Amino acid sequence: METNNQYLHEIAITGIVVKDGKYLITRRSLNKKRFPGMWTVPGGKMETNDYLQLPKDTEHYWYNVLERTLRREIKEEVGIDIDNIEYVTSLATVHADGSPSLVISCMADYAGGDIILKPDESDQYAWVSLEEAKNHQLLDGIYDELVMVENKRNGKRSEWRRFK
Repeated sequence: METNNQYLHEIAITGIVVKDGKYLITRRSLNKKRFPGMWTVPGGKMETNDYLQLPKDTEHYWYNVLERTLRREIKEEVGIDIDNIEYVTSLATVHADGSPSLVISCMADYAGGDIILKPDESDQYAWVSLEEAKNHQLLDGIYDELVMVENKRNGKRSEWRRFK
């Protein structure tokens, strides 16, 4: 695949939310343009409003913009609050329409609230163990990210790879 724009990427951030040793997964609404009906983790695209409307943290920069975006997206999509955001991995793709995307995948602790799905985003959710996640039609790569988080929670660090 090719893209004419070599510099500007759609930036998205996703969160593997951990609660009582289980992971939150959501099923993408059937009306979604990309991957309808597939299971994934919540998240979404970064918007310039995630920082432009705020005072800068230093003379030139806004800090914690990805964390702020992830908190907003998780709240919008599933209605809960998160805390203790940590980086897991990243991925890039060029979608069929030629749009390049960079996705930053993080893990976070559940911090409160009840799950309230945004219907145009997700139509089902589940809190699953790593083993239970295998029973859902996950987007390619998500299971491997869940394994990375499980390992990280157990003190083992790794970069993304296929886990069997």
